[in-house]
Amino acid sequence: MKVVIQRCLEASVTIDGVVKGKIGQGYMILVGFVADDTEEDMKWIAGKIDGLRVFNDQDGVMNLSIHDVDGDILLVSQFTLHAMTKKGNRPSYILAAKPEIAKPMYEKFITILENQFGKKVETGEFGADMKVSLINDGPVTIIIDSKNKL
Repeated sequence: MKVVIQRCLEASVTIDGVVKGKIGQGYMILVGFVADDTEEDMKWIAGKIDGLRVFNDQDGVMNLSIHDVDGDILLVSQFTLHAMTKKGNRPSYILAAKPEIAKPMYEKFITILENQFGKKVETGEFGADMKVSLINDGPVTIIIDSKNKL
């Protein structure tokens, strides 16, 4: 399981011209799953997201959590996070979980993240053609991979 967390001033996801999810200050998170991801992977990543201290304090030091700034989360599924690019120029997505496996994982992760975070998480729509907009603040972008915990 991989996530790309972008600290943002605002973010939204639009599907067929309709805004599906929108937040102000917080995290716009892309998430991708592999078939052997577990609930423990999801809980570990949710804990990492919840505890990150990447918002600036009064001295301009990244020392505050998303809770400290009353931020929100927009979560968007993205299988392309598991692209393999070693051979040729066309990425392979063989490592990415198939939709029938990844969709229930995505839905489970939303629940886990909301429970960890303590409030509703805005989302995109699994498998949809989404247009994502954000103003990355910093820019600050963090990548976490549950298969690389050490």
